[in-house]
Amino acid sequence: MSSPDATERVGSGVDSGNDPLISLDNVEVHFEKEQGLLDFFEEPDTVKAVDGVSLDIQENDVLALVGESGCGKTTLGKTTIGLQRPTGGSVKYRGRDIWETKAGNTDLSFSDIRSSLQIIHQDPGSSLNPNRRIVEILSEPIKLMHPGVGASERRERIHSLLERVGMTPAPDFAGRYPHQLSGGEKQRVALARALLMNPDVILADEAISALDVSLRVEMMDLMLNLQNDFDTSFVFVSHDLSNARYFAEHGGGRVGVMYLGNLVEVGPAEQIIENPEHPYTKVLRWATPNLSLDAKEAGEPPMRKIDIPDPINPPSGCRFHTRCLKAREACKKQQPELDQRGDSHRVACFRSNEDHEYWNSPKLED
Repeated sequence: MSSPDATERVGSGVDSGNDPLISLDNVEVHFEKEQGLLDFFEEPDTVKAVDGVSLDIQENDVLALVGESGCGKTTLGKTTIGLQRPTGGSVKYRGRDIWETKAGNTDLSFSDIRSSLQIIHQDPGSSLNPNRRIVEILSEPIKLMHPGVGASERRERIHSLLERVGMTPAPDFAGRYPHQLSGGEKQRVALARALLMNPDVILADEAISALDVSLRVEMMDLMLNLQNDFDTSFVFVSHDLSNARYFAEHGGGRVGVMYLGNLVEVGPAEQIIENPEHPYTKVLRWATPNLSLDAKEAGEPPMRKIDIPDPINPPSGCRFHTRCLKAREACKKQQPELDQRGDSHRVACFRSNEDHEYWNSPKLED
């Protein structure tokens, strides 16, 4: 797939006159699968976790990435914030290549980038040292990035932020160990730790999936409320389209749909839910029962088969064609690129182009 030029990039439509905060250009992340002893003399298999994604994140932006397990959404999120090095393409922060900066080849300090791009993990318990109190856990990033800040000021900042994330009385929570907190409280500590750095972007990697259903909306609302206070952007990763919809809709952002390493549709939540144009987005919509589909849409799944193709050997052309009810021979030969469908709505499907050869090619046989 050819690399999109500047006019084809997937921007948010927010502050479009300004340079993007994060810019991904034709990014690839390919992993070599581990080999056994019997496979030692063979070429290693390659998993194309992310395969040619171009994307912009603006200031105070919200992007919710959604898709089935193994589609590459977490890998793309980690690549966006510099935790995963791409094997192809580039990732730039405020115009500087992140990995060139790490090598010392730009005028920006890599530590500045690292503190500006933060993550909230799916399992907050695994990211919190069980042998240290919350105040000690939250003190570490301040000591690292602001060594001149004294103990009294550090404690004041920590107490203030704990109160901002709803953990009161703050001194009481600050003195606890992680095992003395509930799952929701641990996630609030993880959010507080990310916000301590006044970051430009926070990756929320399945950050609410381990929470009770009753707490998920509360946590999403908290993140969005604090986004305005801290002027940060969120990349929100979820396998649940209803959660992605809520977060993007209430944050005035976009939903990005991923399938086998490709971004297949991006747009405002309302358009993605009410008028999805990619057949795979329609499958996700059908598979999410609490989206209140019309009765006529709640019948058989809108696809040929349930099984996901092997990511080591993905289908040629459009990777969804083996499962797509609308697929034709043209879909096997060429990979569609994201085409403009509106100010901020793009879809990678030949059906969006009335003049494409797709319409004159034979339908695929079942």
